[in-house]
Amino acid sequence: MPIPPSLPIIVFDLDGTLADTAADLVSTLNLILEREGLNAIPLASARELIGQGSRALIQRGFTLQRRALSPERLEILFDEFVRHYGEHLVDRTQLFPGTAEALERLSRRGHRLAVCTNKNEGFSRRLLKELGVASKFEAICGRDTFAFCKPDPRHLTETVRLAAGRMVPAIMVGDSKTDIDTARAADVP
Repeated sequence: MPIPPSLPIIVFDLDGTLADTAADLVSTLNLILEREGLNAIPLASARELIGQGSRALIQRGFTLQRRALSPERLEILFDEFVRHYGEHLVDRTQLFPGTAEALERLSRRGHRLAVCTNKNEGFSRRLLKELGVASKFEAICGRDTFAFCKPDPRHLTETVRLAAGRMVPAIMVGDSKTDIDTARAADVP
């Protein structure tokens, strides 16, 4: 069914926008930090570190504690992070209150919905499925869906194209400077 030109596709970020994933991300980060002889970071403080993917989260956790991390060691820790996080993806993750109802309402009104996230696509699809909302989205695009990711504006524009078959008017809903920068660069409100 063609989308009416007056109804933009609504593209959501995932972490911190649709779902509160911080507890599971931080739990995995703290496991990595403690294995490396560093202190766990309280959830409230660690929330500030989330954004731009797991590698950045690990790097920020080390930087916060003034500990250097070689690129080789970062890759090893990243693999450990991905393995553990994948096993505990929705232990404490939940949709923000009212999210499922809002998605349903927007869908009923004729909006197509999509996700553009720096979480990997497989984790994003699984997380949204386990939270019961994956079927609401025409496209779920992660950092590994394309050869680029946010803040590159193509991550957003290609998500829209994947959801609609072509570039159509869209709105980006996110919670971070990365989301704002991506939307501005793509000329998407």
